[in-house]
Amino acid sequence: MKNLKISNFVYLLVGFSAVAWFVLSLATGQSLANAQSFFKLIPNVVTIDLFIILIFTKWLWSWKIFKGWLVPFPNLNGTWIGQIESDWKNPETGQTTPPIPVMLTVKQSLLHISCVMHTAEMKSYSFSEGLHIDSEKQIKQMAYIYTSKPRITINQRSLPHDGAIVFDIIESPMKKLCGRYWTERKTTGEITVTFNCKKIFEELPADLGPHPVLGKTTGKDTTKNENGVSEND
Repeated sequence: MKNLKISNFVYLLVGFSAVAWFVLSLATGQSLANAQSFFKLIPNVVTIDLFIILIFTKWLWSWKIFKGWLVPFPNLNGTWIGQIESDWKNPETGQTTPPIPVMLTVKQSLLHISCVMHTAEMKSYSFSEGLHIDSEKQIKQMAYIYTSKPRITINQRSLPHDGAIVFDIIESPMKKLCGRYWTERKTTGEITVTFNCKKIFEELPADLGPHPVLGKTTGKDTTKNENGVSEND
């Protein structure tokens, strides 16, 4: 990720390597004053460095002790719950749909982030993601391009499509993502989700609420055709 403070990483790694060299020399009885002994320890030091880098990249980066001076972006891992407000118009009523309950799951490591968004009608997957962090300009954003796959049973009014989302990251007074989206179907809207838990949910919580365009009890699409008959009848 472009926001990483590479110089601080380099300084920290050099310092850690020096400590590893010293400890290995004591453990093996090698003298660092001897050039041959000094270079003989290089493979071991490199192995230790690679192991630490792996552990840090996978897990340690999220520790609060590293935030700010070493890792500039927040830990967004977990499940987020909220709603979508879209300008999509129901072809039956000609009116925009009420807010749509939505769940966003974020899986993040030091060098990678992926997002999956769920509603009762669709699931979307990110395929190009990025964080924009600029503390001087008070900017904290996450943006990604996604592909959306609606349920097959509603393809008559909601086809698979691609789109993009830009979220503002809010950490205080509560963890929240507020953003806007637009799609190749020429629909736009706003999304607001609040942090729920660190666990990654794989399906919508039962108490999330029904999709406003779906039947509240049957879960079926209630959009009717031009003859006034439900498409699922």
